[in-house]
Amino acid sequence: DDIPSRTRSTDIMPLAAHAHASSRLGFNRAARWSTTTSSSSRATRGEVGTSRAGRARRAGRATTTRAAVAGDETDAEARMREAMQMDIDANIPVEASTMRQTFPLAAVIGQEKIKSALLLGGVDPTLGGIAISGRRGTAKSIMARGLHALLPPIECVKDSFCNADPTQPSEWEEGLAGKASRDANGNVETIIRDAPFVQVPLGVTEDRLIGTVDIEESMKQGKTIFQPGLLAQAHRGILYVDEINLLDDGVSNLLLSVLAEGENVVEREGITLRHPCKPLLIATFNPEEGNLREHLLDRIAVTLSADQMLTFEDRVEAVNQAMGFQNSAEQSVQSVEEATEGIKTSIILAREWLQGCTITKE
Repeated sequence: DDIPSRTRSTDIMPLAAHAHASSRLGFNRAARWSTTTSSSSRATRGEVGTSRAGRARRAGRATTTRAAVAGDETDAEARMREAMQMDIDANIPVEASTMRQTFPLAAVIGQEKIKSALLLGGVDPTLGGIAISGRRGTAKSIMARGLHALLPPIECVKDSFCNADPTQPSEWEEGLAGKASRDANGNVETIIRDAPFVQVPLGVTEDRLIGTVDIEESMKQGKTIFQPGLLAQAHRGILYVDEINLLDDGVSNLLLSVLAEGENVVEREGITLRHPCKPLLIATFNPEEGNLREHLLDRIAVTLSADQMLTFEDRVEAVNQAMGFQNSAEQSVQSVEEATEGIKTSIILAREWLQGCTITKE
């Protein structure tokens, strides 16, 4: 069950074809991600080009769409419908990430259980949070940031301050339905951006975390203006808390309460509103600086230790990987590009399959 450090993307081609045939939404998102990754992330992640995983997604889309609709329309109609959908997807604005190049998760030596847990969280952010303990130098934060680089971009309502999902209008923040921009056909305008990665600093205040009134903007406009907090920014992405054991008790309790409810209710000077808050919580801490309080551990689903014994060969390989990334980050990323692309595609497919999974009482 451990995630291998090298994954051949060609092994998932049959799975990609099956998933794309069973879910139109799946291959549309995969197509958008393939286009977005190669166009908006070159400056920070290196030239991706036409990787095997990308070709697998495109091949699966091209060959299985006709099979899925063969009973209702001709091949020509199916190809035309697919081309129209691709044109629509291509016209959605894309926001490039401002994060710097991160160390690839596939290049991390060892830590297979933690990598497995992180990938499960990437597939299902409602997992309940992941806590990683370990001494300094055990790649805790590197693995958290490495997971973010594997997540597909998200499609958001253009005027939303919390990355609202256009397919889930029931979860939009209050007032968004009335102010959202619409095109000539009355459809809500959307934008594609990288999944957010928000780090909670140790000295964060409650107002910065949940949001407060923007005094300056309120004075300019003559009405109360809400300033979103970190929780709003992290929705549908990753909320990372380093050294959570040193975080203020009140802030940590508030943070976990909002994440458990999946909604942030803000009641501040003259405003009362609510917005969705469903990020994947990744928390790290060093036991040498103090253990994590028991009541916090009870509210985090998965807790793992990064302290492990490495063989001499693994230690040498880990040092070589770290030095290679420091000397040439682009070359280091390219050396594991095939494995990275395979993991990215696996996350997309698993997310689509998860939507059709049901758990019975038996």
